[in-house]
Amino acid sequence: MKHVLDITDLSVEEINSLIDTAIDIINNKEKYQEVCKHKKLATLFFEPSTRTRLSFEAAMLELGGSVIGFSSASSSSSSKGESVQDTVKVVGYYADIIAMRHPKEGAPMAATAVSDVPIINAGDGGHHHPTQTLADLLTIHREKGHFDNLTVGFCGDLKFGRTVHSLVNALSRYTGIKLVFISPDELKIPQYIKTDIIEKNGMPYVETQTMESVMPELDILYMTRVQGERFFNEADYIRLRDYYILTPDKLENAKKDLCIMHPLPRVNEIARSIDSDPRACYFKQVENGKFMRMALIMKLLGGI
Repeated sequence: MKHVLDITDLSVEEINSLIDTAIDIINNKEKYQEVCKHKKLATLFFEPSTRTRLSFEAAMLELGGSVIGFSSASSSSSSKGESVQDTVKVVGYYADIIAMRHPKEGAPMAATAVSDVPIINAGDGGHHHPTQTLADLLTIHREKGHFDNLTVGFCGDLKFGRTVHSLVNALSRYTGIKLVFISPDELKIPQYIKTDIIEKNGMPYVETQTMESVMPELDILYMTRVQGERFFNEADYIRLRDYYILTPDKLENAKKDLCIMHPLPRVNEIARSIDSDPRACYFKQVENGKFMRMALIMKLLGGI
């Protein structure tokens, strides 16, 4: 039995296999309609979510399986004081696989100690979000055709952005990747990410506070929202939430094939006028996420 808590729980070869499967799903949807028939996915979301939860549910339903679960801690027995481990142990008797989101870092890992079924981390605090990273990788693959020799800019909340942390981790295994971090000092990429991943793998990177100064060199621009739910001080959140807003004028010197990404939800950090720009890929990420979750569910249930 395999759990996926961190993107590095999957080898590069396994990720490539998942991408190949996802592309085959895109081209041959009927072929996969009953692959998970009589199988159940439990979505244990102790933290609110729209895209990730519904994406997992849509993925399982399109594979012919069924879904059980809850969408917030308040609608589960954790509101009565039940531990995460007990919840997972119980749900393991009802479902074949679990997708779990939790506001506390490490909660899914703790759950694996008692789980009798595979667990997929659907986001734990500011830590990891491996299936969003799979969505991001499929998007990059479909837009660029490769992962090597790309300059990737991350903009916004790089301190609490678990999607940023996971994608940096994934990209560290490819060659020729240059990273550009765009953020205010208060939201800089954590030191442990720089030490344990970036510097350890010899990845060149720069840090800046201005988007325009680095825009011409970017192949990918990964925008993020400032996450108010992670802040301890509301005044700091209000001061920083609109620090970066991507508008058409900021793209004047960008590459014609720039890939603009965002894990969503979007607040104000990308102007609505960008949506019609052919370089906008964030809604493509949503669909790609469903296909990659389909491939991952199949893999963990022994289907591929």
